[in-house]
Amino acid sequence: MSEYQPSTNCLHAGYVPGSGEPRNIPIVQSTTFRYATGEAMGALFDLEAEGYFYTRLQNPTNDQVAAKICALEGGTAAMLTSSGQAANFFAIFNIASCGDHVVASSAIYGGTFNLFAVTMKRMGIDFTFVGPDCTEEELEAAFRPNTKAVFGETIANPALTVLDIEKFARCAHAHGVPLIVDNTFPTPIHCRPFQWGADIVTHSTTKYMDGHANAVGGAIVDSGKFDWNRYADKFPGLTTPDESYHGITYTERFGLGGAYITKATAQLMRDFGATPAPMNSYFVNVGLETLPLRVEKHCANAQAAAEFLASHPKVAWVNYPGLPGNPYYALARKYMPDGTCGVVSFGVQGGREAASRFMAGLKLASIATHVADAKTCVLHPASTTHRQMNDEELLAAGVSADLVRLSVGIEDPADILADLEQALALV
Repeated sequence: MSEYQPSTNCLHAGYVPGSGEPRNIPIVQSTTFRYATGEAMGALFDLEAEGYFYTRLQNPTNDQVAAKICALEGGTAAMLTSSGQAANFFAIFNIASCGDHVVASSAIYGGTFNLFAVTMKRMGIDFTFVGPDCTEEELEAAFRPNTKAVFGETIANPALTVLDIEKFARCAHAHGVPLIVDNTFPTPIHCRPFQWGADIVTHSTTKYMDGHANAVGGAIVDSGKFDWNRYADKFPGLTTPDESYHGITYTERFGLGGAYITKATAQLMRDFGATPAPMNSYFVNVGLETLPLRVEKHCANAQAAAEFLASHPKVAWVNYPGLPGNPYYALARKYMPDGTCGVVSFGVQGGREAASRFMAGLKLASIATHVADAKTCVLHPASTTHRQMNDEELLAAGVSADLVRLSVGIEDPADILADLEQALALV
């Protein structure tokens, strides 16, 4: 159904019911699947036949929702994971291992930074972090002979920097490696990174895709455009026989459009088991059906909130890529002409203490370790999601000590602004 517009694919892609079958994607809440013969199941284990045998690897509900997200991004294959963190881990670990190197934008979610800089470093994968505004020369200098990928966020959480996708893709491809982009904040409704040169896209479906804070989840989508065979020596896991699967060579068996996701499923999901529950995938699908409507409302409300905050005397600064004076306004207009996201970052006059008073005074908005769902919520990243970073790392990630992250919901904008006004009056 990729020929349809994204708003139509949000409703119809991934699952086409037959006559008399459920109109909605069914929840297949089963760990296992029955077969008449051991030979039939054996063909599944050998990747010689399509089907299901154990939900840790694949499940019909999960696959149908993954297919919908794949259609939205314009990819060739996709998989769901138990969280956005698992998606980013799998996306990198599927092509990089001990002794390898990855270039990443420094302006990324604090949890992802810790995953890369601490956890994956202990696994022997080294990361070089570059500023999202670096020159091409500075970006070029970060590459090494053992570099296997480049990673960035379309709109960084919570710095709200906008990634110059074409620049990062150009440098990645010049070194024979793919660009992996986390597209959580704009969603494929407002940005489709594959159109600008990205090769792999990840999502925390926990955010706008679910939309209601019901279910944690993640997704990985492959564009099918990166030629792994051209750089076979860099990616032997895809281009040489996998002895753990009877000598299958993924690019030969599944082509460029299916090799990457098949390998991630057959190896990483098999061994790590970061599988979403079918019920959670069902909730994600419920959210996807209204995604275009909600994203439009989120962005309109966020624009109104950003303009209100920018004119308020008790607000020191406002960061929102939809504001004409924002340093990323031009890039946002290029990559996301119809809107960016529903998140606004700002600082309250008086610093960290004033920010705490402001948040405590909110009545409609909730203080919550979440972002990008239907209800307005607020967070102080330096003391929560990014608290493991030192001051230098915080600045590199675009997170100042006074930064307040406001995730604007889909409530009536007048009520959102009134809540901000009364809370600021307490500062």
